[in-house]
Amino acid sequence: MPNIKKIQLNSQDIIGVQTRTTNKNESVASTQKIAPLWDKFHHEIFPKLKENSTFYAVYYNYESDAQGAFNVLIGSNILEISEKNSTVNLLEGRYLIFPVKGEFPIAIIKAWNKIWAYFEDESIDERRSYETDFEKYISINEAEIYIGVNYL
Repeated sequence: MPNIKKIQLNSQDIIGVQTRTTNKNESVASTQKIAPLWDKFHHEIFPKLKENSTFYAVYYNYESDAQGAFNVLIGSNILEISEKNSTVNLLEGRYLIFPVKGEFPIAIIKAWNKIWAYFEDESIDERRSYETDFEKYISINEAEIYIGVNYL
């Protein structure tokens, strides 16, 4: 994948709505949980955000690897905590940033497929940490996917 950046990220809290799922469940329309979570976000959270607010989809609490269960939280770093919302901490550490451009959600799905293929390459210098990964939405057709890594 072109234009991959390596960064050291400081921690920050993201507040929003969450669910737990697996990639296997997400591949079947009847068991998907992320699409309904986006609907919930757009109805409950998005109207409360200020114009030009940044929002995130955070993947965390991994059971194992890309095959295991994980939590997803969709939210923002500028929301107030409420009883309805959950909070996740984007962990401080090393991340690879994969840029995404195109029509969502198709562009995001294609990017994740490329990311999985990238990490299957034995010659790369990083391995996924499976602690905190996230999508940062920049505009209606641009995002960045941050993957937490450990360097070999």
